[in-house]
Amino acid sequence: MTNIITPKSVSALDFTKLDGLVAAVVQDANTKRVLMVGFMNHAAIVATIETGYVVFYSRSRNTLWLKGESSGHRLAVRGITTDCDRDSLLISVEVLGPGVCHEGYESCFVRELRGDEWVVTETQTFQPDDVYAK
Repeated sequence: MTNIITPKSVSALDFTKLDGLVAAVVQDANTKRVLMVGFMNHAAIVATIETGYVVFYSRSRNTLWLKGESSGHRLAVRGITTDCDRDSLLISVEVLGPGVCHEGYESCFVRELRGDEWVVTETQTFQPDDVYAK
């Protein structure tokens, strides 16, 4: 992982706009495809830097979660950058698994607006029932 951001520099980020969180856009380091968007608090960013794997903050569970802890489809960090306002991150990753979407797709961005409907434009890369415990 390229240490573009360090645990010490996390305090330079602006956590005030999203109630202690920053948005984190996850992008495949090789293809540059956007895979997903999550949220991180200070502790999640530090854990991401220290482990080398993406760790998010779950707003619904109010806890940290390592992406791939259930599926095994982890995201190995290759680089982290922030925007000019320092309130969002772009995390470049190597995907360790067939996909990142809990619905079984390579990316969470698989629905395209066609007229007034959202249409799935890709095939699943894995079966969620085979990966996630019920």
